[in-house]
Amino acid sequence: MKKRILTALAATLFLSAATNFPTSAAPGLSSIERDELQMSYALVTAEFYKKVDPQTLLDGARLELIAYLQKNGVPKPNVPTLKATEDTTLNVRALEREVSNVVTLYGTKLGARELTYQAIAGMLSSVKDKYTTFLTPKEFAQLNEGLDGGNFSGVGVSIAIDDPTKMLRVNDVITGGPAEKAGLQPGDLITAIDGKSTKGLTTDDDAKLLRGKEGTVVRITVERSGAALAPIAVTRAVIHQPSVYAKMLDGGIGYARLTVFGSTTAAELSQALDRLEAQHAKAYVLDLRDNGGGYLNAAIEVSSKFIPSGPIVSVESRGGSNTQYDAEDTAIPPRPLAVLVNGFTASASEITSGAIQDNGVGELVGEKTYGKGVVQSIHPLPDGSAVKITSARYLTPRGRDINQVGITPDIITAEPKNARFGEPANDPQLQSAITYLQGRLAKLGT
Repeated sequence: MKKRILTALAATLFLSAATNFPTSAAPGLSSIERDELQMSYALVTAEFYKKVDPQTLLDGARLELIAYLQKNGVPKPNVPTLKATEDTTLNVRALEREVSNVVTLYGTKLGARELTYQAIAGMLSSVKDKYTTFLTPKEFAQLNEGLDGGNFSGVGVSIAIDDPTKMLRVNDVITGGPAEKAGLQPGDLITAIDGKSTKGLTTDDDAKLLRGKEGTVVRITVERSGAALAPIAVTRAVIHQPSVYAKMLDGGIGYARLTVFGSTTAAELSQALDRLEAQHAKAYVLDLRDNGGGYLNAAIEVSSKFIPSGPIVSVESRGGSNTQYDAEDTAIPPRPLAVLVNGFTASASEITSGAIQDNGVGELVGEKTYGKGVVQSIHPLPDGSAVKITSARYLTPRGRDINQVGITPDIITAEPKNARFGEPANDPQLQSAITYLQGRLAKLGT
């Protein structure tokens, strides 16, 4: 959740520090495996937002190794108990010897790298914080793709299954993408793709049909407002997965849904708001439902679009040091604002929701948020894996600690099971937001 440049720098510094540890204590391990054990121990000891007991870390590594060995056919693993000292170097030496001995005994079958991973995972899980975890290279890559968006070759639409027809519905069209250029519009019903009916297919099935090699053409058969259109030819292109979907609703209400707080989210939102401002938006809905968060700096930048000045969030690290982040003087002209939230609005989404609510620049609509008021630092390890460590907690501008509590909306509206986000007729929470904004606009005489 910290700025990526800060977490990468921290990892580099710890890697440099790790070279000061002994390198001959664990002959069964490669230099990379030794480095990763050393870095992980140093990082969780220094970064975790509460003081960490060294014995707890060593016990956690040992117990995780035992559990993994037993799971993989070793009924009575030989993994001796370790005794922690006040000397970090001695503790790291002991940890390396433990893992090295396990590798010597069982590594032929299970692999030194995997056993090292288990020891690291055990250390992190021992602090009893569900957000402090080890990430394999694959998991770390997936996390980065989820936050920063991946590239794929396709047509540039967001899709869902249309319940009444069981065919494919276009939820959103990526601005400037092939589908928009070809004339597809949100709300279009795709009845066939290259002649294959979409009836009864899953969204994964449909996505596979829409995606393909860059430059190839896919023919899409569409119904719009109940009328069949001639098949539309769309030339596939490389698409960057967006994190912001925006459109104008009736009555001059701009709608922007954020799926994540990634590295490009603030820039995408700025572009979306520019388009909506050019269309003379009178009010805004910011949809943060099902948004599990992302980067702290993204939350600050997004919040700054609606909060002209003052505090956005305070981050309190171990030892009580407190850093306040203020609005960045990038706000759009003030407009009536409603923010949609639900039980899956978490972390960075709650930073923005809390900042908007505390600063009085908008009303929260929906259901109580998830309640994740802690911040993680993500530290890459040499082989592409990573450790994710809870390094601080955050407070809203009014000093609220929302961890495990959540934020209660100003206007509570239940979310039905089959709601279609972004469609007023099938989205009661959005309709509540629109009703609120219409009332505000009426009072303003606009």
